[in-house]
Amino acid sequence: MSPAPQPAETEGLVRVARIGKPHGIRGEVTVQVFTDDPDARFAPGEALELRGAPAGAPAELTVTRSRWNKTVLVVAFASVADRNAAEALRGAQLFAAPSAPADDDAWYEDDLLGLAVHVDGARVGEVAGLTTGTVQDLLVVRLDGGGQDALVPFVEEIVPEVDQEAGVVVLTPPPGLLELAADEPGAPEGPETPADLGPDVLGRPTGAGGGR
Repeated sequence: MSPAPQPAETEGLVRVARIGKPHGIRGEVTVQVFTDDPDARFAPGEALELRGAPAGAPAELTVTRSRWNKTVLVVAFASVADRNAAEALRGAQLFAAPSAPADDDAWYEDDLLGLAVHVDGARVGEVAGLTTGTVQDLLVVRLDGGGQDALVPFVEEIVPEVDQEAGVVVLTPPPGLLELAADEPGAPEGPETPADLGPDVLGRPTGAGGGR
C-alpha cells in the first residue's frame, strides 16, 4: 500500500516527487512527480532535499541526469551509484523551494485534499488527490456512498470553481462522467500511484490544474 501523502509544504519547501523503484543497475530511480514542471525540477545540477530515507542517507540529492521513459520520469543522482543504493531510497520524498505559480488558478495537491465536491449545489464526494499529466491534470474524487474514486479532468470547463475558503470544488461534468470514471477498471483507490510507479505516473497539467 502506498504511504499516506505528506503535506505539500513543509518548513517553506514543497514536495516535488516520491522515489519509486530502481531503474537498471547504475543507480537510476523512477519518481512519482508532484510538480507541473518536472523538466526544470530535475534538470542536471538541481539539488533536492531528501526526507523519509533510511539513516545514513544524504540529506540532499543532486540531479546528474533525467529522462522520460514513456510516461515515467527516470532520474540519476550524484550520490546514488548502484541499484542497492537506489533501492534503499524507495518511498523517500523529495522537496524543493516553491516556485512562483504560473497563474492565480494554480493549485498544490494538498490545497485541494479533503475539499467537498459539489454538482448542481449538492455534495457528491470529496477531493482525494491530484495527478498531473502531459495533457491535463486529473482530480481524484472520492464519491460519497461507497468510496469509489473517479478521475475528473481538471479543466475549467469541468471544474469551473475552486473555493478553498468555503472548502468546495464545483464540478459541471458531462452526463455520466462520474459514473464512467468510477467504474473504469484500474481506477485508483487513493491519491497516489503504487510505489513501483507504473505508467500512471504523469507529467505537466493544463487548464485549471495544479502548479508547483
